[in-house]
Amino acid sequence: MGQSAILSESPSVVALANPASPIWRSLLGPWLLALGLSALLVLAGWRWPTPLLQQAWAQVDPGRPALLALLLVLLPPALMAALLIARMVRHRDRGESIDCAHGER
Repeated sequence: MGQSAILSESPSVVALANPASPIWRSLLGPWLLALGLSALLVLAGWRWPTPLLQQAWAQVDPGRPALLALLLVLLPPALMAALLIARMVRHRDRGESIDCAHGER
């Protein structure tokens, strides 16, 4: 149960393995989530048009907006890394490629 178990959970692999289910259906949920997040960011931009560091609350304590900006930049990649590590641990994957898993080099 190595990398093939992780690959079997991929939406595109599921769609390819089951031709009755179109690939767009498996990608619709994440796409709608990303679209909703983008809409929220646009609405926030309309609500607060001044840059983050020029807002009144940011002028009072400059460390808070710097921390917020740092979290907005570093948190998504950290969450993706945690997700990948959790899947590797759950499936006992050692990180080898599919070819190496079968003894080919």
